[in-house]
Amino acid sequence: MISNDVLEKRAILDKSIKWWNPGKTIQWQKDGVDLVMGKREGYYFYDINGKQLMDVHLNGGTYNLGHRNPEIISALQEGMQKFDIGNHHFPSVVRAQLAEELYKATPDNLKYSIFSSGGSEAIDVALKCARYATKRKKIISIQYGYHGHTGLAVSLGNERYSRPFLSEGDPQEFVKVPFNDLEAMERALSKEDAACVIIETIPATYGFPLPKDGYLSAVKSLCEKYGSLYIADEVQTGLMRTGEMWGVNIYGVKPDILVTSKGFSGGIYPIAATVVSEQSGQWMLEDGFAHISTFGGSELGCIVAMKVLEITQREEVRQNVHFVSNYLREGLETIKKQNADFFVGIRQLGVVMGLEFNHPEGAKYVMQSLYENGVWAIYSMLDPRILQFKPGLLCDKEYCDELLTRVEVSIKRASKIVN
Repeated sequence: MISNDVLEKRAILDKSIKWWNPGKTIQWQKDGVDLVMGKREGYYFYDINGKQLMDVHLNGGTYNLGHRNPEIISALQEGMQKFDIGNHHFPSVVRAQLAEELYKATPDNLKYSIFSSGGSEAIDVALKCARYATKRKKIISIQYGYHGHTGLAVSLGNERYSRPFLSEGDPQEFVKVPFNDLEAMERALSKEDAACVIIETIPATYGFPLPKDGYLSAVKSLCEKYGSLYIADEVQTGLMRTGEMWGVNIYGVKPDILVTSKGFSGGIYPIAATVVSEQSGQWMLEDGFAHISTFGGSELGCIVAMKVLEITQREEVRQNVHFVSNYLREGLETIKKQNADFFVGIRQLGVVMGLEFNHPEGAKYVMQSLYENGVWAIYSMLDPRILQFKPGLLCDKEYCDELLTRVEVSIKRASKIVN
């Protein structure tokens, strides 16, 4: 007899194929990920049938502070006694307060905060601000980069995401150069017609290649030399994931524009922010109505984001990120030595980690094996040799020990399948 749980799950999958996203639903089934999300709490979530999964993908860092963080939920519940989304046209107590907190929390050359409902929208805002400030149209990004799926943002990334929608963009307007290639960057910038360079501090979807020593600061210097702005996409590397509030802080870069999202929401209420210099935000003095976002900076979202900033900047959280990153690195190095013919590299800055395997789709096999063993991590979509491995800021030693045990078993199993 088939249980009711199995029948309910099958019905949800069938509805998803019929009414939601057939390609994605079917592909996960082919990849061995038979999942419909049910209960979630802390750094665990559960399949609707009860299977427990340790979450080390965190939806790209959305759950930095865990699923359903009780402090964040409490702040939202309290806020709902008085606030709703608000009206984007008018000044707001909480919107003004959040903007001030971001001013304090970001590099000191940044001033204004422009709020959005998600990261892609916030990237679009950043690009518009750069074009306004420089009166130039060209945008330089990184090959195999990723900045979201909306209007301008989708044209910056890989053709996998732009081509289906005829959004590749004019190659004279959207210029892509290799990551860590300073000469190629200078060739593109030296024409003195680029509004900006936009870079993920560590390109996640590309598989977490780390910037070479001096690369990002040199790009910023080139931007200054040739009159372009530097946009730091900190959607996945910001909010203490690198062990500092923003990844660019580690590399000594003060961007002209910084974008944050995902974890900024606490995993509870969608919100993103584009924090801009006075120069790139000057348009708001000319015509503050030139950009409008109905749900950008919703008052409930602002309340959540303020609590996220407060938790994230606690000294004990910073110290815990350093503990977790060092402790897991030590354990992963041991596992790598035991599987040296398969597990060949660890790309890491703080709890931003990419595990490298020597099979062209090695991370897919590891993902499947981890899933069977109760761990959720996902391969990098533009480099399936690399597993995105992104533990949360508040993990404890007990969680890390259990995670390493499951990872060790899973990688050994995947290695045997591949070899």
